[in-house]
Amino acid sequence: MTSVFTEAGVSIPVTVIEAGPCVVTQVKTEETDGYNAIQLAFDDKKEKNSIQAEIGHFKKAGTTPKRKVVEFKNIEQDVKLGDVITVESLQDVKLINVSGISKGKGYQGPVKRHGFSGVGGTSHGQHNRLRAPGGLGASSYPSKVFKGMRMAGRTGGDKVKVRNLSIVKIIPEHNLVLVKGAVPGPKGSYLIMEN
Repeated sequence: MTSVFTEAGVSIPVTVIEAGPCVVTQVKTEETDGYNAIQLAFDDKKEKNSIQAEIGHFKKAGTTPKRKVVEFKNIEQDVKLGDVITVESLQDVKLINVSGISKGKGYQGPVKRHGFSGVGGTSHGQHNRLRAPGGLGASSYPSKVFKGMRMAGRTGGDKVKVRNLSIVKIIPEHNLVLVKGAVPGPKGSYLIMEN
């Protein structure tokens, strides 16, 4: 993240996203595939690291193999195989939804993972129970722990969508979009932007 200043001198926190150029690698239609969709590819990949099926698929679109391929359903845009979509298509857009994979935080206890408050007071000999989950509520009946019980476990690494982020600035010569606020995932991760 970084920040930009408005003309009034107000600092706005922004995230810089490289958004393109994306190549249209497949156009699916109701007649051929049963639904309408556009497949976009981003980020070049060496041909020696690609399988033959990938190489052939991208060769139809007239491009080199790519690392990230995403399909967008029910798109009304008139595009053809091999077209290149850049950030200039976002010129009239004010708000976007950004989805990605959140940062993985490893194995966490229930206080950090779910915001439990712990046991609280340290009376009655509770010398090491401050960040414990407390009772689980299962006694002789039902004699089991229900699925989905909030307990310690692996945290992060989930698909997250942040809605209605405003576009502060577009830099078309570098294919950059400056979005107000934070987006999911670490630096260098892939994101999907939709309006």
